[in-house]
Amino acid sequence: MRKRIFDIIQIGNKSDLPSTLYDYFITVVIILNLVVTFWLTFRIPSGTMERLKVIEFVTMCIFTVEFLLRLWNAKFLYPDKNAFAAILKYLISFYGLIDIFTILPYFLPVETLYGMGALRIIRVVRIFRLFRVNTQSDAYNVIVAVLLEKKNQLVSSISLIAILMLSASFLMYSVEHNSQPEVFDNAFAGLWWAVSTVLTVGYGDIYPVTTIGKCMAIVIAVLGVMSTAIPTGILSAGFSEHYKLSKLRTEDLDETFRVLIDGKNVWAGQPAETLQKLYGIRVVLIVRDGQHLKPEGITIEVGDTLVCMV
Repeated sequence: MRKRIFDIIQIGNKSDLPSTLYDYFITVVIILNLVVTFWLTFRIPSGTMERLKVIEFVTMCIFTVEFLLRLWNAKFLYPDKNAFAAILKYLISFYGLIDIFTILPYFLPVETLYGMGALRIIRVVRIFRLFRVNTQSDAYNVIVAVLLEKKNQLVSSISLIAILMLSASFLMYSVEHNSQPEVFDNAFAGLWWAVSTVLTVGYGDIYPVTTIGKCMAIVIAVLGVMSTAIPTGILSAGFSEHYKLSKLRTEDLDETFRVLIDGKNVWAGQPAETLQKLYGIRVVLIVRDGQHLKPEGITIEVGDTLVCMV
């Protein structure tokens, strides 16, 4: 029974009806909780307010029960660890922390404890529950895989943008400070202008008035358009590669074989990249629910079909 509960509350596959229904149910609960949370910020009649608070309480109780069930079944999520270590690993995991920060601020009177109403902002982390909705889609896995695959190029391009913004802020401060000391009174004011210019937002609250400052602004704005397009091109290329891979036919590959992952397969739960390190087998393609996924950043699940090469 415990294993069956674990299978149901995990992100289910389309062949398991109870798990799929639970996925839809928890998705509706998450969205309902977020709608109520936003609605409670409006001025509404007291009767409506009480009903919304009841709905909020019920949804939070559902989240709490789900969280306790995940702790109870953490051993199945991390089979290589003992019960305590599995629970601890889940608590410090991304989704474990989301669950904690979703539930605790509701049941703990943080405003009373600390005397700071601003701490209500902690409750905003409930919106991260939407990540659980996204993980039910392979499209989300593709996005994560592209980001992981292109992370080095993205870091390099973002570093280039940061260098451009810092250089632009100091340059603009140097040429505009004497003419507008109240506007460009320090380098941070120049940084604010550089961010809004390089990222092509252009708020217009801070702008150069000197001739050399305007000429520099033109060059920086052009460089900003060019530099901010680099991450977009990197991501577009990554998605294009995944699309081409989804059209790849097995017969186009030499010396390939397919492996259907069932509940007894030791590969289930392992990242696809580890198969080459452990067994010398390279996963070329993962077929999941009729979709073709690139293996980078993907964890093998029961029901997947792996296209492999030796």
